[in-house]
Amino acid sequence: MLLSLVLHTYSMRYLLPSVLLLGSAPTYLLAWTLWRVLSALMPARLYQRVDDRLYCVYQNMVLFFFENYTGVQILLYGDLPKNKENVIYLANHQSTVDWIVADMLAARQDALGHVRYVLKDKLKWLPLYGFYFAQHGGIYVKRSAKFNDKEMRSKLQSYVNAGTPMYLVIFPEGTRYNATYTKLLSASQAFAAQRGLAVLKHVLTPRIKATHVAFDSMKSHLDAIYDVTVVYEGNEKGSGKYSNPPSMTEFLCKQCPKLHIHFDRIDRNEVPEEQEHMKKWLHERFEIKDR
Repeated sequence: MLLSLVLHTYSMRYLLPSVLLLGSAPTYLLAWTLWRVLSALMPARLYQRVDDRLYCVYQNMVLFFFENYTGVQILLYGDLPKNKENVIYLANHQSTVDWIVADMLAARQDALGHVRYVLKDKLKWLPLYGFYFAQHGGIYVKRSAKFNDKEMRSKLQSYVNAGTPMYLVIFPEGTRYNATYTKLLSASQAFAAQRGLAVLKHVLTPRIKATHVAFDSMKSHLDAIYDVTVVYEGNEKGSGKYSNPPSMTEFLCKQCPKLHIHFDRIDRNEVPEEQEHMKKWLHERFEIKDR
């Protein structure tokens, strides 16, 4: 019985970080609200600088649990710049932990406060977080035909005009890849085949709209594109083989001993600006991820 209790307690070890992170969110939002009110008559750049700092403090607490508490070994391939840059961060999408991986890299450049996300529209209804992400510079977008490029372009242009530091995270696949979602994978492969594109097996066919709008709106403000490929290493039966990526809860329960991150910095001048050419370029980048 005692052994059973110990095992049950160990399986619930995600509760500590969950309680602390979710429990501190209202306090954080209150602090941000007070600063928002106090800064109403101050220069916008001063508000942005303090907001970025507040965001950095909270996200450092998040990273403490995802890096130190889990004991995950992070293996980074490629040369991550030491200096802050204005970038678009493009990555494959498999898990809710992917959002934290972007923070891990940004923190290593002292740019954690500059991270802003392009998010699915329905995420704006997340309690507390949904509202704040938009205030911090996040952009909510709808998929496919409902995608509003004018609204996204307008928001990004306002950030560029204000000189807002940008570490803009985009997942071009539009949804999470999972090998067990056979219908989703088949549809993605059929879409590529119909358009004469290489058929991908380990990632989904990337969509170009958000990436193109972001690049076109921010090109005068950008330094580079960060092309990031993430692989989660499983620990089933101690084999160390790659498995389906862990959920956020599974990750916090230490079910991912190694996190492989391949990083490639691409200068903005090397990225084609015309949408059809960029579409081909983006698919070629995902071919490399697939391999």
